[in-house]
Amino acid sequence: MIWWQYVIPQHWLSKLMFYFARIKNSWFKNSFITWFVKYYQVNLSEAVRENIKDYQSFNDFFTRELKPDARKIAESLIICPVDGRVSKVGNINNTQIIQAKNHRYNVEQLLCNDIRSVEFKVGFFATIYLSPKDYHRIHMPYDGKLISMSYILGDLFSVNQVTTENIDGLFARNERVVCYFETKFGLCAFILVGAIFVGSMETVWHGQINPPFQKRIQHFSYLNQAIELKKGEEMGRFNMGSTVIMLMSNQINKFILKETEIVKMGQALI
Repeated sequence: MIWWQYVIPQHWLSKLMFYFARIKNSWFKNSFITWFVKYYQVNLSEAVRENIKDYQSFNDFFTRELKPDARKIAESLIICPVDGRVSKVGNINNTQIIQAKNHRYNVEQLLCNDIRSVEFKVGFFATIYLSPKDYHRIHMPYDGKLISMSYILGDLFSVNQVTTENIDGLFARNERVVCYFETKFGLCAFILVGAIFVGSMETVWHGQINPPFQKRIQHFSYLNQAIELKKGEEMGRFNMGSTVIMLMSNQINKFILKETEIVKMGQALI
């Protein structure tokens, strides 16, 4: 049953979670983190700070840094940008992207009719879902020069499997941040999709993007700035879990991914 997601105050609850996750009371945050680690079976042995008492708040824990040797960056041209589970992967066919069985949406909707949508009429896409237990920093899947970024307002439906299989155009309806990069294999779009309780997304070049939740689309141009990021470098983070979508040009080989596959940041994608 997902009807309740249509009637709850999605943005208000997400804003509430934003403040909840930043409570610094030691007893409260330690108790909640302890429950969370046990319930979701979080592997803290790979984190730089293994003791939950060393985190200032739940959000500090949720966006935890991993030890330098916790993830190996593959030699391939494109790597996985996050830890998570592959929701869907495949071809972009005449701008159409598969969301779930019997559910499709198009590139124009996802990119909010950006003029660059035509660049992805054909190509490849990958949708990766980050569960609560996953590492929630996002890394560059390739070497790229940042061209622009767009914040697109929208809903905040859950992005779990049940919801993606029942709400049409989910990823093109939810709030999202779209980043465009120039790469050696053409233009790429990298999308951070918001969700219920995902009250904040940020990038390393901009910082916190939301909140505040905007009432209009925002565009940021970086053409006059030399912002270049290397494969494997941190590029952003979710302050609570969600989904990333990669749109690639038709100039590369197909992703070596399977649906439902559990992936780790740094593994080869082609």
